[in-house]
Amino acid sequence: MRIAISAENNNGLDSLVCQHFGGSPYFILVDVEGQEVKTVTGIENPYYGNHQPGQVPRLIHDHKANVMLTGGMGRRAIAFFEQFDLQPVTGALGTVRQALQSYLEGKLNGADPCAHSEHHHDHDHHHEDYH
Repeated sequence: MRIAISAENNNGLDSLVCQHFGGSPYFILVDVEGQEVKTVTGIENPYYGNHQPGQVPRLIHDHKANVMLTGGMGRRAIAFFEQFDLQPVTGALGTVRQALQSYLEGKLNGADPCAHSEHHHDHDHHHEDYH
């Protein structure tokens, strides 16, 4: 299984989790088998600072990830990930290693839209008809 984690920096498992996936400068891709980490790869977000809805979910999909761990994301982003058959998971905190451990232990699962996303991310407003 490949897990993508939004990150503030490109320090592998020691990277800090970015709290909003779309504003993430990096993504850390972690291949795991069971509870064991096999490979860790950092990639730059080519859309950092200027993303359109759907671009980042497609990027993560193109990198063959199965799960997207992040601090938070808006409703629309959750829907895009689900369309790509990727599991969005919010609530990740701390380092990539800590977030990954929480996910693998079953402490993180599911995605709730950010309560504040309507105020900070104008691309999330008034777009309930994206299916």
